[in-house]
Amino acid sequence: MKIATAILAAAIAMPALTSTIAWSASEAVVKVWTPPSQKTQAQALVDGLMKDNPGLLSVTFHGVPVGSANEAYAMFAGSFPDRVGKASADDDIMVAAKGFTIIDPRYGKNDPEPKFLVLVPLRDAKSKNVGCIVFAFKNPKDSGKTEAQFLASANTMRDGIQSKIADHAALFAAAK
Repeated sequence: MKIATAILAAAIAMPALTSTIAWSASEAVVKVWTPPSQKTQAQALVDGLMKDNPGLLSVTFHGVPVGSANEAYAMFAGSFPDRVGKASADDDIMVAAKGFTIIDPRYGKNDPEPKFLVLVPLRDAKSKNVGCIVFAFKNPKDSGKTEAQFLASANTMRDGIQSKIADHAALFAAAK
């Protein structure tokens, strides 16, 4: 039932969001937040997820950064550090603000490397939603992985870091 709900949420959301989630190297990255000079706890979590999970292409955290003057949603940690601070897309915001899960098999997309996206709420140790995690999984042709398997992997990784997040503000503290 949970998978059907996630697929329904994605089906409802995606037509309206198609123009906001496309990105190519030629597009300018609009930044709405400047990250601190030191590595944050959020970035350390992203780095750990990437190191421990070779099936990932990327991981990004989205939400309203602590101390953000304009309260704009932004990518506040990610596996492409030059993009940290960019404005979050509508789908990232929906997951962060409303707690939706989005399964995006990238059907019909012309990505440089085949991938499968899963967007899940980022939760703190008290199970409060504190943002969004976008997992981009490698998805080679004929991998045989199902949507349920990608979703289960995303939930397992998200749940594995939950106890390391005391609260929203802790994500922006200097990494230990």
